[in-house]
Amino acid sequence: MEFFFEVLIGGLLAGVMYALVAIGFVLIYKASGVFNFAQGAMVLFSALTFVSLLERGVPFWLAFVISLAAMVLIAVAVERVVLRPLVNRSPITLFMATLGLSYVVEGFAQALWGAQVHGLELGISDEPLELGGMLLSQFDIFAALTAAALVLLLSWLFNKTRLGLALRAVADDPLAALAVGIRLQRVWVVVWAVAGFVGLVAGLLWGARLGVQFSLSLVVLKALPVLIIGGFTSISGAIVGGLIIGASEKLAEVYLGPFIGSGIENWFPYVLALLFLLVRPAGLFGERAIERV
Repeated sequence: MEFFFEVLIGGLLAGVMYALVAIGFVLIYKASGVFNFAQGAMVLFSALTFVSLLERGVPFWLAFVISLAAMVLIAVAVERVVLRPLVNRSPITLFMATLGLSYVVEGFAQALWGAQVHGLELGISDEPLELGGMLLSQFDIFAALTAAALVLLLSWLFNKTRLGLALRAVADDPLAALAVGIRLQRVWVVVWAVAGFVGLVAGLLWGARLGVQFSLSLVVLKALPVLIIGGFTSISGAIVGGLIIGASEKLAEVYLGPFIGSGIENWFPYVLALLFLLVRPAGLFGERAIERV
């Protein structure tokens, strides 16, 4: 039983890493209804910018600030070049635009910083820590605490500030929000900038674990089952979905792997997401779409 809880808690902590990427999707989807496939490229670009600055002798916190400023500039450029010309277009058009944007961001990152693999050291040991007789990763614990702090910060931002009120108004009814004087363009820029900040945090954590390389952008694929299970419009749903995916894939690998074969954790989350689509298409915390005809 002790081994079971060790695997379970280890999976829950690992699931937080998936949730960090999924939160970026949720922020943009709530504000503009756009499924931003470029979020993975933003994670890559932010991590690559940060580690490249570190390698050039820039202090840690200054590199973080410069990387964050770069993500804000990308947010402004995306709003001006992509979102503004495509207002009121179909969702598939916006999705294809973000798909193309992901390749543009990746290409720009390669042209700016090169394509070599970088190691990233955040000073957080990945050695196991014994708690209550269980061995848990110190890095996973740090990532979980980081995610908790990030969720609290976002909750305060969106529930206790005027910006949060404007965001919720735009998410509920963009036309009504525009009618009462809320500037959609400014809200979109802020949301993309916040998503860039979330992408930077996720990029640093994933880069420290996997190395900063172009395959890092593929982490976006692991966020898809998290979004399907948690819902595309809920930050808390992204966290819960990440925990479910992280725990289920680790338990499946340990207890089903010997019977089915190794590598089950690579595809089991998608099977679980498919089952959720059949039973609850909007996810656990998602808003069900109601259309009147």
